[in-house]
Amino acid sequence: MIYQMQMPAKIDVDEATHTDRFGRFVAQPLERGYGVTLGNVMRRVLLASLPGTAITGVKIDGVFHEFSTVEGVREDVPEIVMNLKRVRFKSNCKRNCKTSVSITGPGQFTAGDIQAQEGEFEVLNRDMHIATVNSGSTLKIDVYVGRGRGYVPAEDNRPEGMPIGYIAIDSIYTPIRNVKFTVENTRVGQRTDYEKMILDVETDGSLTPDDSISLAGKIITEHVTFFANFSPTEEEFAEEEFKQQDDEFENMRKLFQTKIEDLDLSVRSHNCLRLAEIDT
Repeated sequence: MIYQMQMPAKIDVDEATHTDRFGRFVAQPLERGYGVTLGNVMRRVLLASLPGTAITGVKIDGVFHEFSTVEGVREDVPEIVMNLKRVRFKSNCKRNCKTSVSITGPGQFTAGDIQAQEGEFEVLNRDMHIATVNSGSTLKIDVYVGRGRGYVPAEDNRPEGMPIGYIAIDSIYTPIRNVKFTVENTRVGQRTDYEKMILDVETDGSLTPDDSISLAGKIITEHVTFFANFSPTEEEFAEEEFKQQDDEFENMRKLFQTKIEDLDLSVRSHNCLRLAEIDT
């Protein structure tokens, strides 16, 4: 336990602004400097370490590379890929999956048309536009969905064994849309140099703000615990103790073997030892 440090009594929630996608959390009082310390680590973990679901790649019928156009579709492949990156999912599934979509024109391809074959995921922004299919044309597309953390670039989304025409996509897994924090002064008794840290968290709806900060806190705790529990083992203590004893014994042995001529003794002390027939 750490003594003589001011700790927050609890985390307060701003109920006036709280929704399923936005939360404002207040931690106070904090020792000076700890507002920025906690705010920074929470922000980094929230943005980079929380798990989520995203599209990892697509295969469009009749398309062999990502800079193509699709016959009968208004948008080209880069536009379609850009729109697919913005599709948000809610999923507890730990495995990757593939689903197929077929849109016959005239019609709109929206995020809601991406449906899990076995209920592995749920699309949150179902109305988001992805592509427009012209009359007499059909858009056939395979969508690959996976689980991950943070942000993964397209070059890391190219597993072996994928079919010809597979296009890897940058995956934005994080369920956090925005995080910011501010630090203000607060009073404890007569002292006004304590801090209050205000943390604003906005999610995509796949995770609530409350669950987000709780999960981030657990991730931080798991890492910091290694430092909190760090100590040499009993064997290391024993080895060090034995080593010290051996060193002390060796020093004493060398001292006892030193000849009296090599010692810085007075003439009287030297003569007394000689008369007693003591040579070392």
